[in-house]
Amino acid sequence: MTIATPERYAQMLDAAKRGGYAYPAINVTSTQTLNAALQGFDDAQSDGIIQVSVGGSAYFSGQALHDRVTGSLAFAAFAHEVAAKYPDITVALHTDHCASQYLDEWVRPLLDHEIDQVRHGGNPAFQSHMWDGSTVPLGENLDVAEELLERSVAAHTVLEIEIGAVGGEEDGHSAAINERLYSTPADGVRVARRLGLGERGRYMAAFTFGNVHGSYKPGVVKLRPELLGEIQSAVAVEIKAGTIPRSIDDGCPDKPFALVFHGGSGSSREDIAQAVRFGVVKMNVDTDTQYAFTRAIANHIFRHYDAVLKVDGEVGSKAMYDPRSWGSEAENAMAARVVEACRQLGSTGKALR
Repeated sequence: MTIATPERYAQMLDAAKRGGYAYPAINVTSTQTLNAALQGFDDAQSDGIIQVSVGGSAYFSGQALHDRVTGSLAFAAFAHEVAAKYPDITVALHTDHCASQYLDEWVRPLLDHEIDQVRHGGNPAFQSHMWDGSTVPLGENLDVAEELLERSVAAHTVLEIEIGAVGGEEDGHSAAINERLYSTPADGVRVARRLGLGERGRYMAAFTFGNVHGSYKPGVVKLRPELLGEIQSAVAVEIKAGTIPRSIDDGCPDKPFALVFHGGSGSSREDIAQAVRFGVVKMNVDTDTQYAFTRAIANHIFRHYDAVLKVDGEVGSKAMYDPRSWGSEAENAMAARVVEACRQLGSTGKALR
């Protein structure tokens, strides 16, 4: 298998929820980091998700263009070609953290493009898109989510929404580390009543439970993964009471939401395992893989300083400053971190056949 079809992606998400594991969603910014992600998933024999952020999509198009749609479609085209050579795994493509100011120049045009692809008998370029409504009131957040969910159904894609704020900084967007980082069970009930639980279209929900983007010293980030269990339970109670309809049976009545874990870098194994137990099927991994990639390049530079740089009039060594030399080391290091993420999330060896 290669890039997931809409049907295959649905199978992946359902299998993860039923099986009690989650997929690493690896942010990439280049063909090298994309190759590293594919290599890591293949080494782990894990299916997975590869995604581009609002900044990463523009970066993919080149600094001169800085065009998010062009970069996203170039990323997807490259991924479809290269992933075809990895027949033992399935990967889904995703756009990450689209805030309101980027909807009209990024995700809405991509959805229009994919709706046209589907109308002509094809599959969408991406399998899911994220709407990041964390900076607007919940009512406005759900207004946009409702509109995007309708488009997603037409595009045969999955919508991801964020309820609550994630602290730290991501692609120029920042949020304070405070009480706003915690969603509530009432938020979960409100989302389910507004968007349904699959019968109006498939979506994933990133409820916040203290999540913070970036890397912090111990004690700064205070995760409460048990909050995810409280949200799932509150919605399950309403379903049983008949106040929230649920016509979709995925075999997990106690976990009505397919959940997403943002800001997972540096989280403890215990917090990750607990979050997955409560229905997380996707965890974003960016900071740790960025560091693994760049650290390998730094190691190469420090080890071969005189060869990489033409010091004191010398000529250096082309073999050492050839981007393929340090690039290969960086790809291997990042791939190893992807393997570690698969192991932490329990997806190792569970590639669907």
